[in-house]
Amino acid sequence: MTRPGAESGSGGEPVRPGTGADGPHDDDSLAELGYKPELKRTLGNFHTFAAGISYISILTGTFQLFYFGISHGGPAYWWSWPMVFIGQLMVALCFCELAARYPVAGSIYNWAKQLGGPHVGWLGGWMMLTASMVSLSAVALAYQVTLPQISSWFQFIGDGTGKTDAAANAVLLGTVLVAFTTIVNAFGVKLMARINSAGVAIELIAAIVLIILLAAHVTRGPADALTETFGLGGDQEWGYFGAFLTASLASAYVMYGFDTASSLGEESKDPGRNAPRAILRALVASFLIGGLILLFALLAVPDLHSKELAVDGLQYVVLSTLGSTVGQIVLWCVVIAITVCELAVHTASIRLAYAMARDNNLPAAARLAKVSPRFQTPVLPAVIIGLVAVGILLINVNQPQIFSVITSIAIIMIYLAYLLVTLPMLMQRLRGRWKPAAGKFSLGKFGLPVNVLAVLWGGAMSLNLAWPRATVYNATGPQHWYLRWGAFLFIGVVALGGFAYYWFVQRKRTGVLATHAAETPGPPTP
Repeated sequence: MTRPGAESGSGGEPVRPGTGADGPHDDDSLAELGYKPELKRTLGNFHTFAAGISYISILTGTFQLFYFGISHGGPAYWWSWPMVFIGQLMVALCFCELAARYPVAGSIYNWAKQLGGPHVGWLGGWMMLTASMVSLSAVALAYQVTLPQISSWFQFIGDGTGKTDAAANAVLLGTVLVAFTTIVNAFGVKLMARINSAGVAIELIAAIVLIILLAAHVTRGPADALTETFGLGGDQEWGYFGAFLTASLASAYVMYGFDTASSLGEESKDPGRNAPRAILRALVASFLIGGLILLFALLAVPDLHSKELAVDGLQYVVLSTLGSTVGQIVLWCVVIAITVCELAVHTASIRLAYAMARDNNLPAAARLAKVSPRFQTPVLPAVIIGLVAVGILLINVNQPQIFSVITSIAIIMIYLAYLLVTLPMLMQRLRGRWKPAAGKFSLGKFGLPVNVLAVLWGGAMSLNLAWPRATVYNATGPQHWYLRWGAFLFIGVVALGGFAYYWFVQRKRTGVLATHAAETPGPPTP
């Protein structure tokens, strides 16, 4: 007798749950977690890879943060790129084992729940969801960094010289971008995947062409560029090492979000095998392409000591090295990269909210977890997350410094959410309870040392990101202690306040909603 819901093949034989005409679907893994499959499986290998790499978005991150690395660490800050990659690779390898074992939506939340229990899972999901909504606003602000440099026509508010012109215009451009990603995500994962995959293809081609063009204009060797520190750190207690740790934030702010490839597990074909590959490919490709862009930019810029390098960053390098025509083409590709990055961040946030709501772990959970029968995607979370992101954007109009603090803190919260996965995973390993999925991705005997390094890295980088530096958390204007210590204060309020709500209110309601629960086989028919 077949299980309820099983279909019959053309020869009358039952099709094993979790498989279909286009390959295994890992629906058995969903049933093991207590869920029934509801989202439409349409994503192939490149789609899942594109989701991970578009969240990282090399062109977005490098063009947005190159100036920060140069201004705080000089050209030698480039070494933070491989340092961050090695640390994040340890995390990604742990995630690969989890993606093979639990190919499920809202990956961080569900992984933390499976490894550390419902309380740890809720806290990890809450931290990630809050950070994702702030990140959605932060990425949208990147339009202002690039579009007005392409043409002054994009400076709709004022001429850009007024005190609040740039901030207000950034909110306007960002709001348009958030509205676009909300509409695309509401219309279903297939449309999102098509736009995202096309944008990623353009971004990858543009990045490779940019590397070739910059390599053709090299004017100095690596020994001259990668050892130049501009004498920074001389006034610090830790010398250049302290300056380097500050500059390394430019790399840490870019290389995350690779878990998005697994968060679409319920909409992917054979995610138990494809998601781990997509995670590694997205991270490695981003490291290689981004590292080469940064390297050849330092080797090709006409004047390595130019003040514009620490102000306009890569935009200055491209325009001064390649000329205005080629430079503007590259900047348009950066705009496309920002767009698909925003799309990926929004998509990951929706899947996380859906996963938590399906477990009745958010207010109005039944409505948030409802999947549109027409578009086969949760529509309400797309709209609500978009509205929250626009609301956060409005803070930037009159208080840009506070917004920059909150943006930095959002990245810390993502690193902490990762730590809420890798640390319980390490505890499970030490207790001998962790078993990778049979026949799928496994670290084998390297699992324990890799997991230990992932935890150490996550803790160290979270502390580095949160360190009360005036240059990061109170860069302009009068000095305030609450800005310097903003990371600890904000994260404390979000974590403690959110967990208090969960403990006293939501904890009593948690459990898979009946409309989303897996069907249990009935008694055998006589």
